[in-house]
Amino acid sequence: MMAIHLQEEISSLKRHILAQSTQVEACVEKAVQALERGDVNLARAVISQDDKINHAEVALEEECLKVLALHQPVATDLRFIISVIKINSDLERIADVAVNIAKRILMLDEEKAVEPPFDYKVMGQRVMRMFRSSLDALVDLDSRLARKVIRTDDEVDAIHRATYGLVKSKILEQPAHLNALMLWLAVSRHLERIADLSAHIAEDVVYMIDGEIVRHGWGS
Repeated sequence: MMAIHLQEEISSLKRHILAQSTQVEACVEKAVQALERGDVNLARAVISQDDKINHAEVALEEECLKVLALHQPVATDLRFIISVIKINSDLERIADVAVNIAKRILMLDEEKAVEPPFDYKVMGQRVMRMFRSSLDALVDLDSRLARKVIRTDDEVDAIHRATYGLVKSKILEQPAHLNALMLWLAVSRHLERIADLSAHIAEDVVYMIDGEIVRHGWGS
């Protein structure tokens, strides 16, 4: 009977982590769209979702801890619950970063117009693709896709490093636009952070499926 109850709890955790991933995906997608369009209303909509996602994160963590305490799962079930706790935390952090991007959009709207120092649309699309792939790996329990996401992180890191140099050059050329250019650099840093957290989710998916720890390049 206890085993049946545990599997019911596991199924419930699956539904909740997938629901949370859907909410956060929508939040990130809106933030990227708001960035591409300079849409302050869409940016405000992203910010307004923050509390809802925070509450869902806390509720899911409490549910995971309850299952651990009541059922003391082992092996695959234990690995699954540990992974859900970590993925849940990373999803909430990604939502926070999306809110930070939205806030930068509002601040950029108040600055004098300046040409973006890097191709933020390409970077945003690449990060969005990476995040979606990490969620697809979670939904489909696809270890191979998760490992591909982990490898992709280096590409986004390289774009952010290049952006830093571009911003530095623009500041020397246009010191009057210092504030706006620093905001754009922050946008690049936030996008890079979403890519990092997407890679973390992918690492946890690999652990969930294969029982293999692939952080810091181990086993990847």
